[in-house]
Amino acid sequence: MVDTVEISRVNIRDSLSVDVSVWMEHPDDMDFRPALSISGTTFTISSLSNGSPLASVDLDETQMEAVVRDQAAELRVKFHVQGMHGRLKDIHPIIADGKAKKLATANWKTTLDVTFE
Repeated sequence: MVDTVEISRVNIRDSLSVDVSVWMEHPDDMDFRPALSISGTTFTISSLSNGSPLASVDLDETQMEAVVRDQAAELRVKFHVQGMHGRLKDIHPIIADGKAKKLATANWKTTLDVTFE
């Protein structure tokens, strides 16, 4: 189950690109099915499972032009899990090369259609 969704950055590359951090409640949770919509100038990511809004951001004029032109947006998602991807207090070095271990994060990129309300 999705705990929180944070929109960290909105860019224009070839189309509108939205960077999102998704915090899941448990490592076995796989229920993140996003739907994208625009109402006025507000870009909203909602859950396709139950229809609840997860995150929203206001778009400027050039970002609106790009999303209206393409009728789609690129979603770049970085998944985190509560209890696994917090701030590391103790850094455990890898003795062979002297670098600190990092927790694995899953990244996901997709292009989704945008509905206009």
